Amino acid sequence: MTRYLRLIRIFTGATLSAQLEYRANFLGAVLASVGEAGVALLGIAVLFGQPELDTVGGWTFHEALLVTGLFMLTEGVISVFIQPNMSKIAEAVRTGSMDFTLLKPIDAQFGVSTRHLNVLRVTDLLIGAGLIGYAASHLTVTPGGLAGAALLYLSAVVIVYCIWLALSTTAFWFVKTQNASELFNGVFGAARFPVTAFPVPVRALLTFVVPVAFITTVPAQAMTGTLTPALALASPLVAAALFVLTRLFWLRAVASYTSASS
Repeated sequence: MTRYLRLIRIFTGATLSAQLEYRANFLGAVLASVGEAGVALLGIAVLFGQPELDTVGGWTFHEALLVTGLFMLTEGVISVFIQPNMSKIAEAVRTGSMDFTLLKPIDAQFGVSTRHLNVLRVTDLLIGAGLIGYAASHLTVTPGGLAGAALLYLSAVVIVYCIWLALSTTAFWFVKTQNASELFNGVFGAARFPVTAFPVPVRALLTFVVPVAFITTVPAQAMTGTLTPALALASPLVAAALFVLTRLFWLRAVASYTSASS
């Protein structure tokens, strides 16, 4: 474990040194983050813009804003930690550089999951945390609710990571996986709104087929004290099941890898 933590520190230092040389890129990333936050807030404003609506799907404005904050925070996690690594898998398989990853004396899945960062999008994390803090300040949030939300959000991050890794791992057979990633991004966009705001068929799709509900709505419900015990238990179980299945899928893909030069 100590060696892996040291490797993460080395990877992070190398990424910071490389990316912070280009300040104009950082400014562009900040503007992109602000633009995405504006689009998300515009959706909430339109949703609650009708004077006769005090709640939507049982959610007040600040409760829905909490979901939007969790969405932006997750966007930051994806942009900073997950996507920079997952997008390299297809390239490594296509060029044969995956050989060097598999030959290194560390777990290959760890290597492809932690080697790269995009620190230029850290603004997404800050905006998401700021929206969560602002929304929570207008709600009654208990320490227990906050702790439960934090634990369930960790499950949410595991779920997002597993989905991205599973989609990226298909590159061992199909090489180009951009379309699958874009499809997930399109579905994940629904996570900026509470799942209960959607019709029942869509709600079922976003809970049981693509588990978007567990990423933003469930942690928000835990924070506001409206989460049912069944969903509270289901979230970590879904995360654990996805992690095991994704790990097995990764090992199967690595076993079938024959290198680009073979």
